[in-house]
Amino acid sequence: MQIQDLPYPDPGVPDARSGPRFLWWLGRNQLGGQLKALAWGLLHFVAVSAQPFCVGFAIEAVVDRSGARLALTGVVMALCGVAIAVGDTFLHRAAVTNWITAAARVQQLLARQASQLGSALTRRVAAGEVVAVSTGDVEKIGWFVEAVSRFTAAAVTVLLVCVGLVVYEPALGVVVAVGLPVLALAVLPLLPRATRRADVQREKAGRATELASDTVAGLRVLRGIGGEELFLDRYRSASQEVRHAAVRSARMWSLISAIQVLLPGLLLVAVVCYGVHLAREGRITVGELVTVYSSVMVLTYPLRHFEEIAMAYSFSRPSAHRAAGVLSLERATDTGGSLAAEAPSGDLYDPATGLLAPSGRFTAVVCGDPDAAGVLAERLGGHPAEDGPSVLLGGVPLDELPLDCARAAVLVQDKDPVLLSGTLRELLDVPASGEVDAGAALAAAQCDDVLEALVQGSLEAADPMDARITERGRSLSGGQRQRLALARSLYTDPEVLVLDEPTSAVDSHTEARIAEGVRELREGRTTVVFTSSPLLLDRADRVVLVHEGAVVAAGAHRELLHDEPRYRAVVTRETEEESTRSTALHDGTTSASGTPGPLETNGLVTVEDDLTAAERDFVRTGREEREEIEETA
Repeated sequence: MQIQDLPYPDPGVPDARSGPRFLWWLGRNQLGGQLKALAWGLLHFVAVSAQPFCVGFAIEAVVDRSGARLALTGVVMALCGVAIAVGDTFLHRAAVTNWITAAARVQQLLARQASQLGSALTRRVAAGEVVAVSTGDVEKIGWFVEAVSRFTAAAVTVLLVCVGLVVYEPALGVVVAVGLPVLALAVLPLLPRATRRADVQREKAGRATELASDTVAGLRVLRGIGGEELFLDRYRSASQEVRHAAVRSARMWSLISAIQVLLPGLLLVAVVCYGVHLAREGRITVGELVTVYSSVMVLTYPLRHFEEIAMAYSFSRPSAHRAAGVLSLERATDTGGSLAAEAPSGDLYDPATGLLAPSGRFTAVVCGDPDAAGVLAERLGGHPAEDGPSVLLGGVPLDELPLDCARAAVLVQDKDPVLLSGTLRELLDVPASGEVDAGAALAAAQCDDVLEALVQGSLEAADPMDARITERGRSLSGGQRQRLALARSLYTDPEVLVLDEPTSAVDSHTEARIAEGVRELREGRTTVVFTSSPLLLDRADRVVLVHEGAVVAAGAHRELLHDEPRYRAVVTRETEEESTRSTALHDGTTSASGTPGPLETNGLVTVEDDLTAAERDFVRTGREEREEIEETA
């Protein structure tokens, strides 16, 4: 695999049972690149280690006054120099390729996992952890994968040099052969403590990243309540904890590095002292002493890769553990099977709550708890709770369908949809049925003012479709972003469209027009809207009230407003006292002042003398909206 071949056509199925297994799986899937780096590493390290032998042979040739041997040694040294340069160049190239390709494979796996799980991913794993895995952890995993081949080449080189020294000069070679393993293994007792400190550092860094992402996401709200300083203090505290943990970890690694410098120095002193003693006794020549001395010095270079592989594994192991934790997540009750080759059609039914959305109808769902509404919306999209039943579409469990089939059948737009940067044309470049025109979707979502704002904010685009949208639509208001996201969902035209509070950020006039536009555009298609807006509820074919995790009432908006106190309390924001008074009014009783019971006008209570201020505003708004729509029509 070359870098220009990325991304992978298929990154494969990872072994996510544990961090080490995941690292081993990555290494096996890059076996060709690992062998290539190993070959170039052996060429480089062996050529470097052969230089001391060439120096020793040259000295002996000078002592023996042999010009031919000296010339031959010079040629060999020149060849070693070329091999060092070539080996180092291509080793670096192969190692970096292994690093990048391993990181790219992990990023592809994470991206695929995020696309499969959708918003369920951030409900099961903290957003800060996902960010940490996809950024810093990916680098550390790639570092370990590429360091393995260089470490293997260094270990093989050290073994070959030890054997060569024992054969070349047994007396000193045995000392080196015994001392080098001690050097390599001396830091092993310190590695567990260094690993634990590295784990603590990564854990604290992950929490700080999560805190930072949460703070940035809620910055507008924090500014509204004056809470910036509080959260900044929390982040400063978390940042200082990361710094202290990093310093403690660095101290341990500096100790390991110091030992890696000290012990080779001591071995070198021992070799020199013993070699001088042997040379005085005439048991070895000066050339042999220089060869052994130079070999010990040169071996400190490949020995440093022992320290590097220890550091790489210590830092990559927790990173691989986190990555494996994310990659091991699955869709709840996912059997991997398929009950249908094509997307089914029919009624959408949730056995957990008893919610039924008839096929081809506009169903509105009212939940008193917004969080419960979001969870239910995700469940309707095929992401049930781990211990809960699957939603049925036409009698077929959604989570037993292939993922692409399930998503073609049901599209869920949550209450905080994301707009990616790019042109409006690119925003609407999504899989669609082809039966809904982009202009019709934008018109139904009331995006006329949004298009004007995009054109005015663009210096070059005359066509609104070519106007650029900034990252997450930050240059637009919340209502404008919401309407563009709604237009994108309408343009997709799925068999079932689930909208979670699609008009929460727009004014009542625009909301009324959106309600009418969505109803017209989705005629004959199944549409489920989670909302408590009377303007949307009044245009639904069927309204369902979900209370404490179960459907407790269903019918038309006006009927429920008249007959169901719990529904009325959610829709009109009544207090308990106001709900009791409204119930008495709706039952036809007179008020304490003798005012007659309520009349019905357009489904709304109109005895305004006996209503609260909130109720009077609700009635007045409904009248105005209806009159405006009738005039427009």
